[in-house]
Amino acid sequence: MIKKKTIGNACKHIFLMTISLVCVFPFYWMIVGMTNSSSDIIQGKLTFGTKLIENVKNAFSYSNLFRAFGNSLFLALVVTFLGLLICSIAGYAFVIFPSRGKEILFMALIASMMVPFAAKIIPMFRMFANLGLLNNYLAIILPAIGTPFLIFFFKQNTYAFPKDTLEAARVDGLNEYQIFFRIYMPMMKSTYAAAGIFMFMASWNNYMWPLIALQSEKKFTLPLAVSNLASGFTPDYGMTMVGIVLSTLPTLVVFFTLQKAFVEGMVGSVK
Repeated sequence: MIKKKTIGNACKHIFLMTISLVCVFPFYWMIVGMTNSSSDIIQGKLTFGTKLIENVKNAFSYSNLFRAFGNSLFLALVVTFLGLLICSIAGYAFVIFPSRGKEILFMALIASMMVPFAAKIIPMFRMFANLGLLNNYLAIILPAIGTPFLIFFFKQNTYAFPKDTLEAARVDGLNEYQIFFRIYMPMMKSTYAAAGIFMFMASWNNYMWPLIALQSEKKFTLPLAVSNLASGFTPDYGMTMVGIVLSTLPTLVVFFTLQKAFVEGMVGSVK
């Protein structure tokens, strides 16, 4: 009996170690690749090389990665802040102030999630062109701050919010704005952390719409700049790996910093 249990635990550990190696290998390959030449990467070299400084110089001389990094960071922070505020207010309102009209609106929001982004590109392009917002950061920010998925996410988590707390706050004389900002937001911080990670990563990695909406290279985001590194007839994979690693670091920092809150938020905990 003990042997069977030991063998079972060993098999579980081996399986988990194998899955972990499969998940970690792309990151290892990126880091190794940025230290090797393009020919070494094509040949599949998996050990560290001596071309790191050369690849970094080539990457930053070929494309203004610092400006692109700043553009992406600015857009990600603005989209995350505004998106969390708007989506949480919407999710809160759908639960606390229910009505038949709001349920119909909510069903329309859920239905909009089923429309592929490719079907919305031309209408969005024509709309922002008519508004004169092409090649403007507002064209990137406005479509991203009202995400139906996050409205749904906040709505479902708001069901776990204690209604007795709301009634006690109203008895104490707080209005709905004070209740939301002073009570709801602090108590739902885990939900905000989970939604914030999702929104930051989605904004940071956004590629297709910025590629269409931004025409000036000075306004390019980091994914567009990294794409330019690999757009040559004979791309230099070494300097491309430098851009990929640079674009990966912020999302890793955000996720591991808020990892505990992310897990709590995904299971809908309220403290």
